[in-house]
Amino acid sequence: MAACSRGLAAPPFDLTAARGAAAAPWPRLAPLPHGRGAAIRCCCGGGGAEPRRRLSRAAAAAPERAEEWRIDGNKPAAAAPGRRRAGLTSRPPLPFPSPRYSSRRQPKQQDFYPRCTQRGPAPQSRDTPPKRDTGIASEKEWGINLLDEAVKESGTNDDGSTWYRESGEDLSENGYRCRWARMGGQSHDGSTEWKETWWEKSDWTGYKELGAEKSGKNADGDSWWEKWKEVLYQDEWSNLARIEKSAEKQAKSGAENAGWYEKWWEKYDAKGWTEKGAHKYGRLNEQSWWERWGEHYDGRGFVLKWTDKWAETDLGTKWGDKWEEKFFAGIGSRQGETWHVSPGSDRWSRTWGEEHFGNGKVHKYGKSTTGESWDLVVDEETYYEAEPHYGWADVVGDSTQLLSIQPLERPPGIFPTIDFSSSPPPKDDPPMPPSSPLE
Repeated sequence: MAACSRGLAAPPFDLTAARGAAAAPWPRLAPLPHGRGAAIRCCCGGGGAEPRRRLSRAAAAAPERAEEWRIDGNKPAAAAPGRRRAGLTSRPPLPFPSPRYSSRRQPKQQDFYPRCTQRGPAPQSRDTPPKRDTGIASEKEWGINLLDEAVKESGTNDDGSTWYRESGEDLSENGYRCRWARMGGQSHDGSTEWKETWWEKSDWTGYKELGAEKSGKNADGDSWWEKWKEVLYQDEWSNLARIEKSAEKQAKSGAENAGWYEKWWEKYDAKGWTEKGAHKYGRLNEQSWWERWGEHYDGRGFVLKWTDKWAETDLGTKWGDKWEEKFFAGIGSRQGETWHVSPGSDRWSRTWGEEHFGNGKVHKYGKSTTGESWDLVVDEETYYEAEPHYGWADVVGDSTQLLSIQPLERPPGIFPTIDFSSSPPPKDDPPMPPSSPLE
């Protein structure tokens, strides 16, 4: 919506995800497989079936093509000529509408509006409902621009809608400094409203923070909220610089029982330690779904990745899929499960696993509640990502506004207070994937 001399214009409310030009579907009810809904097929010449068992990156990027779930270490086909291929086809697919998005694949905002210019016209808001599955936005997308002096202004537009704009600075001990700006507006009857806040924080320990928060509602009763933040600080125990980025988003429909919430985070340090993850929830009338995933790189070669997602209806049908992988120095494992529960509590599941020995041999095994089973050792190259595709050097290059925050000048002889009372972070014990709610 926009607040200007012409008044407020409420944007449409959209609960669908924005992936390019196509919106992701809402979860659909998946009928109970009971054997006939799943088939093992062999795609290689000779030998036994070699089951695929989790979403490839291509399938994750396009859920509508996710009829095949495969575990191939995300290795590009061109990188494995002559490789044995076999597949486990699961029908119908689980239509979860929420793939991962990396920091380099965020959709770019098309329009930037002049806002909070000193003694300018009424502030304009681009506070439309946030889009699902767009990850953590960049500094440029938020366009934070703080003033160097305090401002407090307000006014009324021609149509009776009102607006306000404020900015200032807060100071505290240990060299704490917070520069902030607030702006907002509402229609003459209060049915449409928007608010937005920007801030930057710093102190003498080297801590720096850049953030924004916005919220709004429209005349249809739709409401939304979004918070974004990135932080730079020096870890007290490792003495390493760290950058953390996070985003929280939610939207709720005023016309039906529908809404969603997402929390994204990324953490990096100067030696390559990286952690990324997301928690998501959504509901559309009688259907609800959840997704949680995480990635952990210790900077020394160990990597853990996991995903757990499930859905249910008010009638009692539940279905889901989860997997995890752990690797170090070419040796590791993958395992996962696909499951379904009917309203009558009939349960179907298929579990699978892989052991990679680092010598070109892979032990693959699995079973299902309909009698399927396999246990074989195959010759197969092991592939996994030992380092994040977006790491410390990338996040430093994309955080120029955060790094340029100027703290207060520290007087001679005054030193910052550092709190060492808390325990060091458990960096050697990465978080494990959560269990399915049915376990």
